[in-house]
Amino acid sequence: MSSRRSRSRPSSSSRITDEQIIDLISKLQTLLPEAHTRNNDRVPASKVLQDTCNYIRSLHQEVDDLSERLSELLATTGTNSAQAAIIRSLFM
Repeated sequence: MSSRRSRSRPSSSSRITDEQIIDLISKLQTLLPEAHTRNNDRVPASKVLQDTCNYIRSLHQEVDDLSERLSELLATTGTNSAQAAIIRSLFM
């Protein structure tokens, strides 16, 4: 018996088809801000995935920056001030 046969294979119902991958990459590309500035040229899937990773990293950085700014803002206002109460109410 060959080692190929002894490996378990996923059932065909759980496999994703090439067409589904192409469709998912296309949908993913439409979510990227840079995609709106490009023409409808065919972009390799690897480029779309790399752009997606970069975009997610930039979103994480933006969240970190905004969190830091919020912490600084709350630190400069009194904890019982009206401004602090408004800011806290926005998060609830």
